[in-house]
Amino acid sequence: METLIIKLLLPAVLSFCVGILITPLITHFLYKYKVWKKQGGKTAIGGHFAVEFNRLKGDGETKTPRMGGIVIWGSVFITLVLLYILSTLSDNKFFTDLFFLTRAQTWIPAAALFVGAALGFLNDFYDVQHGGRGVRLSIRLVLISILSGFMGWWFYSKLGVTSIGIPFFEPLEIGILIIPFAILLTNSLYASGVIDGIDGLSGGVFAIIFSAYGGVAFLQSQFDLAAFCLLLTGAILAFLWFNIPPARFWMTETGSMALTLTLAAVVMMTDNLVDGYGIALLPIIGFLLVVTVASNIIQILYRKATGKKLFRIAPLHHHFEAIGWPSYKVTMRYWIISMICASAGLVLTALI
Repeated sequence: METLIIKLLLPAVLSFCVGILITPLITHFLYKYKVWKKQGGKTAIGGHFAVEFNRLKGDGETKTPRMGGIVIWGSVFITLVLLYILSTLSDNKFFTDLFFLTRAQTWIPAAALFVGAALGFLNDFYDVQHGGRGVRLSIRLVLISILSGFMGWWFYSKLGVTSIGIPFFEPLEIGILIIPFAILLTNSLYASGVIDGIDGLSGGVFAIIFSAYGGVAFLQSQFDLAAFCLLLTGAILAFLWFNIPPARFWMTETGSMALTLTLAAVVMMTDNLVDGYGIALLPIIGFLLVVTVASNIIQILYRKATGKKLFRIAPLHHHFEAIGWPSYKVTMRYWIISMICASAGLVLTALI
């Protein structure tokens, strides 16, 4: 039991320490090469000038570096390399048991993390180099759909997953539709990446969500996956250390795309593959991600129906800023809600 606890917690501690150590170097390059938008502001989805957003955030976009997500996946990569070296060079069973990157549980989430990081990095690079115009959203969605379609095919063809776990009921059999479902799930989670809009907000929320899914995996005896989730949590907390207001940098796409794609993989891994309910738990554990996407959709539909806005600005966390809440109050209250939701998800997991 002691070895298992160390296997779960030591990678998290290592990734946090690695993140703290590499951040000064990353920060140096981000500021040296002025990795921020040269012109602030943006247009809304409908093509009109985003008045409220530009009032709240426009100026900051030309002062705060982007690509802070490098800290997250960079910490994960370095920690995995260190653990691999320790497990390879040592004959001690303690060190060989520490390495948890396995085909059965963690290859898919790890691949999603690094592929998402690479795609996000490409978008951020173009965003900085071409006046705030990154890779077109349609292209990003196509690339994400290809990746998630492959993931869905792997679950269906290689792992034999054809159903979704429903708490207290029999699994919902959907057969080959598990492939388009994986695409829908991943794109929906990617859309929730816009929660990266206030200093400290996304880092805190994602750290709580991944730690909760680490708990879910642990309760389902997926110990390698649990260790991976906690490793990622440690890396996110290292990022958060420097992202707390005033943020030294922003996560942007290389972080948010990596995390949302990885979360989709973790959710799928903790579902019917192990007779679990990872998908059904997502609206609970990831409640704030659902709210973020829903507020955008509601805003668009309401505006089309009435010609007016329901919220001062969408997504919802910016609405709270627009009506006068200090950004730190929004962030702290989101953290609190996220912790409550994560706890509720873990309680439900234990009950079922």
